[in-house]
Amino acid sequence: MSGFSARTDFPRTWNRLAQSLAERKARGEPLADLTESNPTRVGLPQPDPSLLATPTAFTYAPEPLGLLSAREAVARHLASRGAAVSPEHLILSASTSEAYGWLFKLLCEPGDNVLVPAPSYPLFEYLTRLENVEVRPYRLPRAHGFGLDVEEVAAARDACSRAVLVVNPGNPTGHYLHEGELAALAKLCVDSGLALISDEVFSDFAWDTEPDRVARVAGRSLPMLTFSLSGLSKVAGLPGLKLGWTHVNGPSVARDEALARLEWVADTFLSVGTPVQQALPALLAHAPRFQAALLERVRDNRRRLVAARPSGATWDVVPAHGGWSAVLRIPREPGEEATCLALLDAGVAVQPGYFYDFAGGAFLVLSLLPPADVFEAALGPLVRELAR
Repeated sequence: MSGFSARTDFPRTWNRLAQSLAERKARGEPLADLTESNPTRVGLPQPDPSLLATPTAFTYAPEPLGLLSAREAVARHLASRGAAVSPEHLILSASTSEAYGWLFKLLCEPGDNVLVPAPSYPLFEYLTRLENVEVRPYRLPRAHGFGLDVEEVAAARDACSRAVLVVNPGNPTGHYLHEGELAALAKLCVDSGLALISDEVFSDFAWDTEPDRVARVAGRSLPMLTFSLSGLSKVAGLPGLKLGWTHVNGPSVARDEALARLEWVADTFLSVGTPVQQALPALLAHAPRFQAALLERVRDNRRRLVAARPSGATWDVVPAHGGWSAVLRIPREPGEEATCLALLDAGVAVQPGYFYDFAGGAFLVLSLLPPADVFEAALGPLVRELAR
């Protein structure tokens, strides 16, 4: 059809699983939804809404990088987690998705590419395409626990590669970067002229301790240009308030030039609302309460899932160390979609691994966010179906 750009011509045909889910909901049939990813719908603590009613909420002070008071609040939040950053090196956006768009504008010409992990959350293909940028996936090998293998990154790059993207911890794999992996990746970035984009929205949600874990890239002194992304959506469980942040770091000349250019980009949009910026110190003060409740929920649901696996079962819970999801390895037959459809018939919604570009087997992805009663009710049908 003429008159529209090719980059917005996304497929809109529903697959069989999405259609079956919609039909079940339309019939009003009960559903234990283990695809739930919205923290505002699962009974977790929320802040007092009056926090947004600041005395000067209706004033307008257009600061391209974000209000200094808000950036100082983010810097204090990161410092409480061991990452020393300067507010001058932070830039606020309406979301991490918007920040990705700004970074692709900053780093890439049309036709350039960024290296993205697979498996991972199915978002980057859309964000890059909207900026006329391509993606080149690099595999996270199952043999490494779906951790980073720098040789896979190196094999994926070409002359048009401009940045490598890591998700730390992986979504949905829950694997954190380790020091050796980061050191090898830094060397590759320097040798290849690549910037590093580190998505750290789940970095606060570690279930356990690991030696040599890289909790976050933000605040790290690395030899290449680095961009570390996070925001209220996951940190405080407040996706509707639309505020994310990016920490820019690396060699001072490149860092300062990146900040100067990003300031122009941000000034073009001025997308972050005043009330949420003014309330940010109080909203971040709420984050520990939300995170403690969420981590308790996630740990308990994961323990229930592991305990529900019968001895000798042909499926396994893939090892992980953080995030909000669990990954199951299941038999190749009948496979992911058939298993998801059978579970849907039994009243349980899960996601197939192909949504996240898993390879080398068959996988299911489950959210660990649902309340205990919902999750417990789903385990019986799940275990029965996987035993067939």
